[in-house]
Amino acid sequence: MSDLKDRIFEFARQPQLISLATSDQDGRPQLRYVVGRVDEDLVIRFSTHLDSAKVGQLETDNRVCLTLGATQLNSPLWLRVDGTAAISTEPAERERFWFGALTKYFTGVDDPRYCVVMIKPTRIEFGAEVWQADAA
Repeated sequence: MSDLKDRIFEFARQPQLISLATSDQDGRPQLRYVVGRVDEDLVIRFSTHLDSAKVGQLETDNRVCLTLGATQLNSPLWLRVDGTAAISTEPAERERFWFGALTKYFTGVDDPRYCVVMIKPTRIEFGAEVWQADAA
């Protein structure tokens, strides 16, 4: 792993609030919060309901933009990520992402409405530094 990739992972590995932007059917931006986390490959995962508006938007246009990592108003660093999203209902992905607080939204890991969205980054801004998938 490159030094920049390592630092991005360490910065973003804990579950946190993410601002996620998608586009609606008319191309208008749609922004919402999700709780997600980043893995060693910098793939960002969050869960949602299969019938949510964001899933419908991602099925039409899977390009996303998101920000994460700013924990206070004066945070010196945060991430801005461009990427593509894929929706999974695979048991292994659902189990991998599951944590207890999700019982507020789903009956369990086998809830038929439960899915995991995986965002593969194409570009990440980390302060003044830029990581790009094709350059990694």
